Amino acid sequence: MRYSELSGKEIVCIDEGIRLGTVDHTDLIINLRTGEVDSIVIPYGNRWFRPRLIVIPWRGIKKIGRDLIIVDLTTAQDYSEVMRKIEEKPRWNKPPFIG
Repeated sequence: MRYSELSGKEIVCIDEGIRLGTVDHTDLIINLRTGEVDSIVIPYGNRWFRPRLIVIPWRGIKKIGRDLIIVDLTTAQDYSEVMRKIEEKPRWNKPPFIG
């Protein structure tokens, strides 16, 4: 699926039926080795103040329809925790390039 196919779709929680935003206002975490989308980052909470960022893994996306994406918030993780785990992983096993 291309990003252009996801663009503009509304994101809705399956349990509460609340609107979380649109794909245009979110970020995607992509696995660089496989090129697949690992998760979607959504601003969640009060928009007047700084919203909390949550990360919903691909397995938390239950259905992608014509106009909306239905997600399961029980699979959501805090953005700062996810980024800390990503930064702890070694990125490459190659030695650095010295020119």
